[in-house]
Amino acid sequence: MGLSCSGKVGMLFLIILNIIFMLLGLGLMIPGILVQVNVDIVNDKVMPLLNQVSLGGLTFGDAANGLSVTLIVLGAFILLVAGLGAFGACCKNRCMLVIYAIIVALFWIAEVVIVILWFVMRGNLESEAKSQLLSQLHNNYKNDDLTTHEISTSWNYLFMELQCCGVNAVESTTNDFDSSVWQSGSPTAQIPKGCCGATVSDYTSFSQASCTDTVTSGYYTKGCYQAVYDKIMTYSNWFIGIGITLLVVEICAIIAACLICKQVGDKDMVV
Repeated sequence: MGLSCSGKVGMLFLIILNIIFMLLGLGLMIPGILVQVNVDIVNDKVMPLLNQVSLGGLTFGDAANGLSVTLIVLGAFILLVAGLGAFGACCKNRCMLVIYAIIVALFWIAEVVIVILWFVMRGNLESEAKSQLLSQLHNNYKNDDLTTHEISTSWNYLFMELQCCGVNAVESTTNDFDSSVWQSGSPTAQIPKGCCGATVSDYTSFSQASCTDTVTSGYYTKGCYQAVYDKIMTYSNWFIGIGITLLVVEICAIIAACLICKQVGDKDMVV
């Protein structure tokens, strides 16, 4: 007994969907790999600072590393599931198709829950992250150099690598550094050299009073909270596009798998 015309169309459709599914799996793996390779934020110099900022008991540094690894693993898992669906459709194997449909359905539900939680908690998470960064700057920024104090060094590398300054945007000599431990020592500078274009190679000898002392020119105008946020959001369109496509493809795949399952028995059947 072979498949009806609708069943054959469903089989072909499911195979095509799973090819798309595989491409989407690769699409998730690529940002995860890019985050691992792109060391602007997640690197050994900045990590001590990121590990001081925690969200829900998980440090930002661990979350950044964990997210990229999760995307890679998730992409690989999607590739395997897509392979299961494509193989089940080609062989018209009901057992494989049922398992495939259940996995995809559970995956779809999990995605919807995660999206809902993200939109519900996003505002609080962003506010908490900014508050903690500001607290770290006030309480743990102590030295404008790259050797003396680990957290201060992390801040200075962050300033240089993301071309930002402070947590909020610096506009004048009145800024986030006013309440820092560094300023309690009454240094000549109002903002660090890392905010003014200094590099690792010339940090010790760098001098630009119009930037560091009077904050009139040459300083990075973007706050580091916004810089980190923008860096993360460079991947957002990619994630949103893949996420929406995944949800649609998954629904179609479940319907196609169920259609084929209705027309095949427990044993493989040849058309």
